Amino acid sequence: MALQATESAVVAAAETDAAPRRDRLRFLRNGKTIVGLSILGVFVLLGIFGEMLAPYDPSARGEEIMASPSWDHPFGTTQTGQDIFSQILVGTRGVLVVGFVAAILATVLGVLIGVTAGYLGGFGDDALSSLSNIFLVIPGLPLIIIITSFLPETNDLTIAAVIGLTSWAWGARVLRAQTLSLRGRDYVQAARATGESTWRIIVFELLPNLTPVIATGFIGTVIFAVLSNITLAFIGIADISEWNWGTVLFWAQSNQALAQDAWWWFVPAGLCIALLGTSLALINYGIDEFINPRLRNDKADRSVRMRVGFTPVLRDQPVTAVARDAAAAVPAQARPAPDETVPDEPAPDESTKAAPDRSPRKDNPA
Repeated sequence: MALQATESAVVAAAETDAAPRRDRLRFLRNGKTIVGLSILGVFVLLGIFGEMLAPYDPSARGEEIMASPSWDHPFGTTQTGQDIFSQILVGTRGVLVVGFVAAILATVLGVLIGVTAGYLGGFGDDALSSLSNIFLVIPGLPLIIIITSFLPETNDLTIAAVIGLTSWAWGARVLRAQTLSLRGRDYVQAARATGESTWRIIVFELLPNLTPVIATGFIGTVIFAVLSNITLAFIGIADISEWNWGTVLFWAQSNQALAQDAWWWFVPAGLCIALLGTSLALINYGIDEFINPRLRNDKADRSVRMRVGFTPVLRDQPVTAVARDAAAAVPAQARPAPDETVPDEPAPDESTKAAPDRSPRKDNPA
């Protein structure tokens, strides 16, 4: 008996240690997350090594004008003989730099303003919330266009800074709401009672619980920054001498590629934008399923887990299986034999039923 208890304790301790590892790897085991990270990884590699992989100079003119895709030019050429494939490869870096730099800047501002406003409260909360509301009311893209048009230089870092400084308000509002719900929890009150400083409570008590919300906001800001950068380049606000996917679309629209049936001039850039947005959206879905257990669809968690020393728990078992297990638990002598039939109870004969006495009552004359 003592040996069995010891084995049960060892197995329970091993499973307890393995449970956090399974929870940590749950995000990476998600199929949506794997696909999204794979596509994003390909674009990151193209952004790093795009200039080395480009077969031609993206700005160099060639003799083949408006050539359709071929082995020498996989994405065709422009009306000046420029290789579109090289333009796509070189332009990947600018798109990713603007997207991630702007997202990092906006996330940092959102965390600082949102968490500070939600935790401190009072006049500081009112002032920071008013500032967030002002940026929420102003349309984001028109504000970015106005600020960018007044800048003397519009390179990738400048555009990323403008987008980051104008797109932090929504994340700050969400983090403020989450912080308001967390600051009254027992572990936060216990940290206050033990004399922990404000910055330590925010960093070690609040931010770990806000990490999923911060990650989701970061991915959404990357998508917004990428689309804003491409929009600025497409309408000619950004520097069109620096190649990115929006610049390719700008020159295609300026030279009426659609009217000339030069589909290879704008379709590759559009597909790259769609694939990058899809990868970020899949990563965001994976984060949502990791945060919310109701969105998970893990078949491994629906089986019966038998552990030594613990009562097995049925998870998502159908009714038929439960009934079968209950029938198996009944003793064999209590169940009828296969050839034995239980006689049905005879139905009462209608003729033998006593008819109600309908004769009039006669009082006893006494």
